Amino acid sequence: MSQPKVGIIMGSNSDLPVMQAAADILKHFEIPYEIDIVSAHRTPEKMFEYAKNAHLRGLQVIIAGAGGAAHLPGMVASLTPLPVIGVPVKSSNSIDGWDSLLSIVQMPNGVPVATVAVNASQNAGILAAQIIASPNIDALNKISEYKNMLKEKVMTASSEILKKEG
Repeated sequence: MSQPKVGIIMGSNSDLPVMQAAADILKHFEIPYEIDIVSAHRTPEKMFEYAKNAHLRGLQVIIAGAGGAAHLPGMVASLTPLPVIGVPVKSSNSIDGWDSLLSIVQMPNGVPVATVAVNASQNAGILAAQIIASPNIDALNKISEYKNMLKEKVMTASSEILKKEG
C-alpha cells in the first residue's frame, strides 16, 4: 500500500478484533491506512508522539478505539489537528461498552471526537473514507457505490419478505 491516509489505533491488542473492521472497509475503498497499538495509559509518550506528528506524516484522519475509560480518542484529539473518530469498544472491563461510549462522546467544547456506536469500527472506517473522499471524486464515487449496494441489499430483502407474505 502507498502512503497511509488513515491511522487506526487502539488501546490494546484485545481491541484488534473490533478494530479490524475499520481496516477491512478502508481496504475495500482502497484507502491506505496504518494500524498500531497506542495506549493512553500504558504508553502515553508514544500516544503523544503519534498524535502530534500524524499530520506531518501525511495522515488525514485518525480512528481511535478504546474500551473501559476510553481516554485514547479524546487525548489524541487534544493533541492533533486531524479529525479523530472514536470507537467505543466493549471490553472485559467495561459496562457493556456504555462507559466507553460516554467517555468518548462527552468531549469538552474545542476537542471534538466523532463517535460511532459501540464496536462499530466499520462505521468509523466509512466515515474516515467519507472525510477523505470529499475532495477526491474517485473515492467519493466508491462510497456512493457502496451506499447503493447497501440500498440494494435492503430492497432485495424487502422484496423477499413481500413474496413470502403474498
